[in-house]
Amino acid sequence: MSGKPRLTYLNGRGRMEPVRWLLAAAGVEFEENFLETREQYQKLIQDGVLMFQQVPLVEIDGMKMVQTRAILSYIAGKYNLYGKDLKERALIDMYVEGIADLMQMILMFPFSPPEAKDKNLDSIKERATTRYFPVFEKVLKQHGQDFLVGNKFSWADVQLLEAILAVEEKVPAVLSGFPQLQAFKIKMSNMPTIKKFLQPGSPKKPPPDDCYVEKVFKIFK
Repeated sequence: MSGKPRLTYLNGRGRMEPVRWLLAAAGVEFEENFLETREQYQKLIQDGVLMFQQVPLVEIDGMKMVQTRAILSYIAGKYNLYGKDLKERALIDMYVEGIADLMQMILMFPFSPPEAKDKNLDSIKERATTRYFPVFEKVLKQHGQDFLVGNKFSWADVQLLEAILAVEEKVPAVLSGFPQLQAFKIKMSNMPTIKKFLQPGSPKKPPPDDCYVEKVFKIFK
């Protein structure tokens, strides 16, 4: 064992991508085990490795962790990205949960039937620009600080940057009315650990394509 966290999932974004983002932002190297067949997935279930018969699976500190939120909370706490007290943690939780709601729409988008793609894309743009991004624009403007909580880099900042870039892939001008978020994106993207993660050849996964969707159905359906 190398001592590095070991991530088991498909070779694609899905529910593991925020875990990759958070580990990378914390400067933590990790290993990946990619599921290629339904048999590999079933063996994990038969071996009792997956508590709820679901991936992502992250092996860290002698634990076999499942459930994305639990994994992210543990990593954020372990690497001091979860605020200095309960109040800051509550704020981070609220921000993270809101961002996760938006990311759920993006996560499901590739699985939309062709006739629903345009409608679902419009929904993502509408939710991003009227419900979610205005919250963070206001927070950054009101406190005038670089980060969302306590003027210290946290899990919430990582998740917000991931969401901004994911929405921009589909709606390139989505930040046109959000100057604070534009500045936030530039600042966060130039943090050394994140800048490294955004470079070609990093563990960051590309947007899901038809091959990825087909593999998801092949393994899990």
